[in-house]
Amino acid sequence: MSSLFWAAVEICCAYDMALVLPIQGAAMDTIETLMQEKRSFTPPTEFSQKAQMGDLRLYEQLMTQAAANPVHFWEKAAENIHWFQKWHTPLKWNQAQGDEVLAQWFVGGTTNASYNCLDRHLAQSGEKLAIIWEGEDGTVVRLTYRELHRQVCQLANAMEKDLGLKAGDTAAIYLPLIPEAIITMLACARLGITHTVIFAGFSQNAIRDRVLDAECKVIFTADIAWRRGQALHLKSTVDQAVKETPSVEAVIVLCRQVGTKLTDLDRDWHSLLKSQSPEHTAQPLPASHPLFILYTSGTTGKPKGIVHGTGGYLVGVNCTTQWVLDLKPNDIYWCTADIGWITGHSYIVYGILSLGMTNLIYEGAINYPQPDRMWSMIDRHKVTVLYTAPTAIRSFMRSGNAPKDHFQLQSLRLLGSVGEPINPEAWMWYHSNVGRSQCPIVDTWWQTETGAIMISPLPGVTTLKPGSATRPFPGILADIVDESGKSCSPNQGGYLVIRHPWPAMMQTIHKDPKRVKEQYWSKFPGMYFTGDGAHRDEQGYFWIKGRVDDVINVSGHRLGTMEIESALVSHPWVSEAAVVGRPDELKGQAVVAFVIPKESANTELPEAIVDALKQHVVAEIGSIARPDEIRLTRTLPKTRSGKIMRRLLKDLAAGKAASGDTSTLENADLVDFIDGK
Repeated sequence: MSSLFWAAVEICCAYDMALVLPIQGAAMDTIETLMQEKRSFTPPTEFSQKAQMGDLRLYEQLMTQAAANPVHFWEKAAENIHWFQKWHTPLKWNQAQGDEVLAQWFVGGTTNASYNCLDRHLAQSGEKLAIIWEGEDGTVVRLTYRELHRQVCQLANAMEKDLGLKAGDTAAIYLPLIPEAIITMLACARLGITHTVIFAGFSQNAIRDRVLDAECKVIFTADIAWRRGQALHLKSTVDQAVKETPSVEAVIVLCRQVGTKLTDLDRDWHSLLKSQSPEHTAQPLPASHPLFILYTSGTTGKPKGIVHGTGGYLVGVNCTTQWVLDLKPNDIYWCTADIGWITGHSYIVYGILSLGMTNLIYEGAINYPQPDRMWSMIDRHKVTVLYTAPTAIRSFMRSGNAPKDHFQLQSLRLLGSVGEPINPEAWMWYHSNVGRSQCPIVDTWWQTETGAIMISPLPGVTTLKPGSATRPFPGILADIVDESGKSCSPNQGGYLVIRHPWPAMMQTIHKDPKRVKEQYWSKFPGMYFTGDGAHRDEQGYFWIKGRVDDVINVSGHRLGTMEIESALVSHPWVSEAAVVGRPDELKGQAVVAFVIPKESANTELPEAIVDALKQHVVAEIGSIARPDEIRLTRTLPKTRSGKIMRRLLKDLAAGKAASGDTSTLENADLVDFIDGK
């Protein structure tokens, strides 16, 4: 059993008070619950016996006590990371004061994320593999914790001595998913330099806007990245961006091909590190020191910079990684996200390495050059824990089982889902075909703003229901409320909120602190409004419906789009679906569905398909959810993290031109394609 498990037992023994949230009557203005999912899956006995948390009685007791005193729970969790100086105040919470929201965790404490991810593992696990990297061409690089530490120290010395960077400065990282990207993040963290990682695929305008807002002094990039066999020219994109970013003093270029030409602003990565010492002392930093700024797209205007601190964030990702992903010393863990997103920050870099685990990372498309690439990698590297997105799962469903059936996948013991609610049909395919009906699935709900997992099963104790993220993580006081802020009754749809601060929560929005209160803490005073709709069943399981701005108001009925999408995808002809509302004079809003048919569907008879799908939705969840219009398409607009950009589909459904920020869109040309232009 882990030390964190026994800390949980200590909490259970120390506190015997339960927090009971009031359950009020049904509200007039709620999100209706239509989807009914009755299947459930108990944890395999063998898994529970070896799990980080495998005792159901202790788990239930822990949940009660952590809800009664979440601050004490997180203090115990904080003992699992290294502090140069322990905090004197676990939480300062000044939500009601002024225009800003100020939650400060572990006040007075000093720590360092890089030290926690590297130095503290060297004595016992220095020769253990930290990173296994595979490129699209099959090249594999392996780095032990000692080797990773040496390279991080060399870069930190170069940043400090040659580039003149210091704590409080900001650096941009525009690199593909290669070891050097993680090395750069950890070197920044070591010095107290706040990093902002920019997905290596964004345009020069997206780079410019982020670098200008963060006032970055340096940009780390590579000459090229590889995807689907093609070289993406990152440096040339940066060259254009820096023409409009006066704060940038140097561009550090990792040259991956011969003959790359450098400008006067450029510094060669290898030359910079060549003469640097492999020793460097990590700098103790206040718990609130900003670790990174991560930009998310907004509905209009420029992206907003979410700022996460060091101490509280590290506690949150360390604890959730250990319990939700149930990692063991011999595990080979693979998260298919990119480090340009919060999933990569939390569950590729800081959460995984702070626990001293082995991390598989891959540069390229997981279905290239053949659809079986992902399954081949799982077998070759003996992956035991896989964490991926519903959009990836649905794409594999579309390809059928043939690519996968050539591989055993016997090494897998735990599966995870992240990024958006997973519909029951995709959950069942994942469970049966990838997990061989033996691997628990942790369906996780969280956000860039929350920093760490908030609602999720704990494998080993949680009975699973396809499509449900199940229950809040211990110490997370989640609730579902109506318009008046009162707790909803079971199966009454409402707004998902968090009633108490948690360590990994964002500290602020860069240069716009008032927006935190306005956007997240004003709709329901004293509660963090997630922006998502949800309902809770009789067993207290949470079912996330998706963004409330995606809720469709049909003749006075507020319908969550996720339930209608799930009904569509449950039809054997449908590969993927996205549902939005469009203005309707009679109903208020009409339901419009964009549907990608499977190859097996007879698309030569589109009217028959559309009629069949409409009737299928009626049969699954009722006539009120019957789509008014179904558009068959071969693609959907998605962000580079795989999320469907429904805002653009709303514009198309309403007959308008696509509007708002599209910097995170994978391919803007798809919008015209979907619209038939």
